[in-house]
Amino acid sequence: MIKSPLYRDDLEYLAGLNLPWNKLENRCILITGASGLIGRLLVDVIMHRNRCCTMNCTVYAVGRNADKAKKVFTDIWGNEQFKFFPHDINEPLELNTRTVDYIVHMASNTHPVAYSTDPIGTVTSNVVGTNNLLEFAVEHNTTRFVFVSSNEIYGENRGDTEFFDEHYCGYIDCNTMRAGYPEGKRCGEALCQAYKTQKGLDVVIPRLTRTYGPTMLMTDTKAVSQFIRKAIAGENIVLKSAGTQHYSYTYVTDAVSGLLTVLLKGENGEAYNIADEKSDIMLNDLAAILAQIAGKKVVFELPDAIEKAGYSTATKARLDGSKLKALGWKAKYDIKSGMEKNIEILKDMI
Repeated sequence: MIKSPLYRDDLEYLAGLNLPWNKLENRCILITGASGLIGRLLVDVIMHRNRCCTMNCTVYAVGRNADKAKKVFTDIWGNEQFKFFPHDINEPLELNTRTVDYIVHMASNTHPVAYSTDPIGTVTSNVVGTNNLLEFAVEHNTTRFVFVSSNEIYGENRGDTEFFDEHYCGYIDCNTMRAGYPEGKRCGEALCQAYKTQKGLDVVIPRLTRTYGPTMLMTDTKAVSQFIRKAIAGENIVLKSAGTQHYSYTYVTDAVSGLLTVLLKGENGEAYNIADEKSDIMLNDLAAILAQIAGKKVVFELPDAIEKAGYSTATKARLDGSKLKALGWKAKYDIKSGMEKNIEILKDMI
């Protein structure tokens, strides 16, 4: 992917953002979930700035599978500023270093089949894993801890608002298997606040919307990921519901620019929605956009039991991104241009 000119355009854009990059100069950053959709691009951006701007920021990438990571990070594997550590974050992390300046924690199951087939791992990565990393941060004099949260913490819209701001709290039935992901994220956020108060740790919480991009896993079972795979293959787009769900989406480049803005400019203890209303859309309209790009049509199909068990029950979840925009963040892509760029990069790779 790093050889794709379109992907490199996004790297150049991100590396050129007007941010206080000096905070990362001659520092180190630990990223969990580094091989995932967002982690991969974040690592690439930091390493790109190391090359073009002599930022000299060491990346400690953490993931469960070293073989997978080696394929993802082929171009930087062996680079002295990139170090990969295979590790299960449900176990305490040990590194032979006294200080880790920044930690970005985003390791978690993030799609429906994973929620339903590994509900225990979904909860523990966001609770046990987060606690392990927070304790690690305190012990290693971390300047800032970033807990990457989700729009799912808001639950179901109670019908009293169009957009969720950072203080909104909707309904979640906690006595279900599917509640493991949103409740795990809620608990992870609460742990961050506990460490801020009791241990004096600096924490910030970016909350992602439904994110898509060329760095997605081909095994991802989110609806948008399935649509994208069908479009690339030149097949009809399969919709497994009426498609009336109204959600916020974010192209991965805008998600990473938002995450970097929170990391480098956010206020200690605060949460920030990474969202722009130009990427809010109903699921059936999203399917129609991808069908148009692929030159195909939308067809309907019932989900299997495993897929259905992992689906969110939220029917309307649009996030208010004004708090992050007040820090100077601005989305580059709307839903259509983001989808077109995504498809172009993946086709270019193929």
